[in-house]
Amino acid sequence: MTLVNTGPGRFDVWAPEAHSVILQANGRQYPMLKKETAPGSEGWWTAPDAPGEGEVDYGYLLDGDGHPLPDPRSRRLPAGVHELSRTFDPAAYSWQDAGWRGKDLQGSVIYELHVGTFTPEGTLDAAAGKLGYLVDLGVDFVELLPVNGFNGTHNWGYDGVQWYAVHEGYGGPEAYQRFVDAAHAAGLGVIQDVVYNHLGPSGNYLPKFGPYLKQGDANTWGDSVNLDGPGSDVVREYILDNLALWLRDYHVDGLRLDAVHALRDERAVHILEEFGALGDAISAETGLPKTLIAESDLNNPRLIYPRDANGYGLDGQWSDDFHHAVHVNVSGETTGYYGDFQSLAVLAKVLKDGFLHDGSYSSFRGRHHGRPINAALAHPAALVVCNQNHDQIGNRATGDRLSQSLSYGQLAVAAVLTLTSPFTPMLFMGEEFAASTPWQFFTSHPEPELGKATAEGRIKEFERMGWDPAVVPDPQDPETFRRSKLDWNEATGGDHARLLELYRALTALRREHPELAGLGFGETDVTFDDDAGWLRFRRGSIEVLLNFSDAKLRLDDVSGSVLLATDEGTGLDGEALALAPWSAAILKS
Repeated sequence: MTLVNTGPGRFDVWAPEAHSVILQANGRQYPMLKKETAPGSEGWWTAPDAPGEGEVDYGYLLDGDGHPLPDPRSRRLPAGVHELSRTFDPAAYSWQDAGWRGKDLQGSVIYELHVGTFTPEGTLDAAAGKLGYLVDLGVDFVELLPVNGFNGTHNWGYDGVQWYAVHEGYGGPEAYQRFVDAAHAAGLGVIQDVVYNHLGPSGNYLPKFGPYLKQGDANTWGDSVNLDGPGSDVVREYILDNLALWLRDYHVDGLRLDAVHALRDERAVHILEEFGALGDAISAETGLPKTLIAESDLNNPRLIYPRDANGYGLDGQWSDDFHHAVHVNVSGETTGYYGDFQSLAVLAKVLKDGFLHDGSYSSFRGRHHGRPINAALAHPAALVVCNQNHDQIGNRATGDRLSQSLSYGQLAVAAVLTLTSPFTPMLFMGEEFAASTPWQFFTSHPEPELGKATAEGRIKEFERMGWDPAVVPDPQDPETFRRSKLDWNEATGGDHARLLELYRALTALRREHPELAGLGFGETDVTFDDDAGWLRFRRGSIEVLLNFSDAKLRLDDVSGSVLLATDEGTGLDGEALALAPWSAAILKS
């Protein structure tokens, strides 16, 4: 095969193990030639005579295969992940957000939503129609669950196989640009959830093109991505280019990096460090903050330490320990990984230190876990916390929310804890009005065998944990997806509306009193009584007092003015505070 040395071509593709590659574009075939490349990036092919402009439907025939494969870097897949790619020029969109100045993580509130279940229509344009509601709620960032190309019509998004495409059912890439533009016009930043640790089970053609995966080296969801083996230079470039696509082409303000503990990388420079450096470079280039938040199970603060302190330089990471401590103390559930969190003493430690497991023994893991956070190298705002999220709800057997089993008072206590904590709060869609709709695990695999295996695997997983298989929803049943859509009519009446007003009051209070989010580690004073069931903590002049019991409590040595109380029976009596059962009060001294 003739080697050609040209600049980047419109349809260039990396296929180092192929002997021949043919580009099929708008019904014609164009034999491709190997390109001269630098060591470590061998295997690129180009088609010098391919169409140079205009919209093109295209795919690749590898080694005489009769079915053209979509581009690993597809921007559009109008017929689905098994069919031809379509070109898309993101620069053709006329952005209206020149005045957007961005958002910093510190002091912000994040709202996590799934496009397909956030509105009845399940599209990006419909979600854009709810941005005014989110502004009134008082959030700062909208975080979208993955929108990349997956097989079928509906999915959580974590089974994606086309990382550069936006799911057509949501409206495709143009709708995505409109959504981000509308969010910025409303004063909201956008965080996109991205998955770089695995690919879904259907439509993953990357291994046919090259060593994108490490065969036989599996994580929880399948073969690991090849980050450090032969050919990994190009694989890493593929991922870094994708990260840049969201931050540059789609004007996204931040990325939530899914399950970074599953990124297996033995190189001296970990790919997370490269993520941090690239995010900072694009921030400097655009003059806008670009926020990278890791989901990690490791309790390793190195993720958020500066790179010059041997950290990865990311802006934030999730703290599951906060979720677990709140969940146990408001619900009483202590099974599984909740077992270590069953006391107010644990909640107090998490409020002060960020993690429970910072080198302590984890009974669920059967070993010691985590390490302490160095207060000189990290700020509490770098920990993103919640009392509910897509995983903690959707990975329960029935996908039940806290609102389906807890009282208004218990939900109010959870809300106050989350929104007055030293950390960056994140809400899950519908949490703010106690949505009664579940959020269940749903898929729509068109392949009967894959759909059957997914459903049976889900049921067996929970059957092993003692659940009645009859109550576990079938993820392939379309009703499971429909059941998971929010019912917006709920937000206007009863305790639903009452809780919504509380959330609005809490976000407003967080904005009005910057010390809640501004003070560092070591500046949170916590006292509690496990037996009586109360906890109080102070951040500067703001004190938060909470009653976790069914009894009315009287707390002495209380001073200041009441900024907010979750129950009419809660209030000051001289230098004492009467706390109604399952209630909270926020005071300013």
